[in-house]
Amino acid sequence: MTEEHSENTKPELPENVRVRFCPSPTGTPHVGMVRTALFNWAEARHTHGTFVFRIEDTDAQRDSEESYNQILDALKWLGLDWDEGVEVGGPDGPYRQSERTDIYKDVAAKLLEAGYAYESYSTPEEIEARNVAAGRPKAFGYDGYDRNLTEEQKEAFRAEGRKPALRLRMPDEDIAFDDLIRGRIEFKAGSVPDYVIVRPNGDPLYTLTNPVDDAMMRINVVLRGEDLLSSTPRQIVLYRYLIELGIAKEMPLFGHMPYVMGKGKKKLSKRDPESNLFLHRDHGFIREGLLNYLALLGWSISADRDVFSMDEMVEKFDIRNVKANPAHFDIDKAIALNAEHVRMLEPQDFLNRSVPYLHRDGVVSADNWDALTDREKSVLTAAAPLVQSRVRLLGEVAGMVGSLLSTEEYLEPDADARKQLKDSAADVLDKAVAALESVDEADWKTDNLHETLNKALIEDGGYKPRLAFGPVRVAMSGRRVSPPLFESMEIVGKPVSIARLKNLRANL
Repeated sequence: MTEEHSENTKPELPENVRVRFCPSPTGTPHVGMVRTALFNWAEARHTHGTFVFRIEDTDAQRDSEESYNQILDALKWLGLDWDEGVEVGGPDGPYRQSERTDIYKDVAAKLLEAGYAYESYSTPEEIEARNVAAGRPKAFGYDGYDRNLTEEQKEAFRAEGRKPALRLRMPDEDIAFDDLIRGRIEFKAGSVPDYVIVRPNGDPLYTLTNPVDDAMMRINVVLRGEDLLSSTPRQIVLYRYLIELGIAKEMPLFGHMPYVMGKGKKKLSKRDPESNLFLHRDHGFIREGLLNYLALLGWSISADRDVFSMDEMVEKFDIRNVKANPAHFDIDKAIALNAEHVRMLEPQDFLNRSVPYLHRDGVVSADNWDALTDREKSVLTAAAPLVQSRVRLLGEVAGMVGSLLSTEEYLEPDADARKQLKDSAADVLDKAVAALESVDEADWKTDNLHETLNKALIEDGGYKPRLAFGPVRVAMSGRRVSPPLFESMEIVGKPVSIARLKNLRANL
């Protein structure tokens, strides 16, 4: 295979773009899968084209209904809507391959009758043995042995009880196409052997079902991962035959997206925790932040800008601007981008999205805003402006607001918070309690609390701010990092605040 990276060899897109996303339900949705869905969706929306979502579930041993439902869940959570396909319907259904078996059998029979496919009786062991006998590597691949079997030879194999696979007849010529991302790509004659499209047991393979579905669903732009590039000449040849048979109307354009690389410059594995979409959701990524980051895995909206909305992406996206070089998944950058999008949420939207995480972590009584108690709503509303700018992931909100919602009069400090307590902590807490007990509850406000403690601990006590306010912060939250101190004390109220200061003093 040779690649010629040139803008001049990237073809124009068709007038009415039809793209598809067609995952196999064989595991938990991963970031590479979602990036493929995102780029297809963005191209369809940018061109006012059609986004088709179908499921390739012909592998009964590996496919699962659980995985199918997870893929649906992922797309719906991310807001990647589709125009035709599963659950939506359309003119070219059904949209699950397991429901299209008769279609594939009919096409396979037509390919066989026309001579584009042929019966192959060779076993893997026989192919390897012939390769060795010919001085080729054992795993060289299929040698074309069955291409011209006589009817007598076929009858002899059938008499042995053998059932044939069907192979597609590859032409003895170079195969070239203009990739939407990579430019001109050529495969030399003989580099792609005749390949199996139907197993001996009659089951159709991906090599048949995928192009047939694309043809019948009139897909004219195929955007997929770089790992499938080696199969493209097979698809091109099959498409030629489908056009000859009147099954396909035109050859689609192809665009092969770059690998997503993980740590150590290795391709990000489906089994890598950083690849697991739902793990990112569990940690508290919001859809806007995660999609923004995934969009940067091969594409950019401009040279000096990383943060953008999906509306802005749709406006600017062109698959031909995707880079061919591998993209690297950087979890730290992804989290930083997510933080930017968290800060852009409306305060009530931030709270609504945070509540399921707060409920999961045992901080509030219900998993949705409307079902919370009045006190929980009041505390969270007051806390939102303090917390929203300080968290990067929604999974961090519980740690920030837990102490504000709690009515406990003693919060056992985290280990790293206790390390911040110096020898002066006892004196600081004593002075803080003495000063705060004289504050009326009506005056228990942020500015007054700041002024009172500043005078007692810094001006009169002579402590530097870190030593002055550190023990008070630990008493109020049990954590080294917390929402702003004086605002937190106002939210918690005088009785609980003073009780926490006294009880930390007693437990030093």
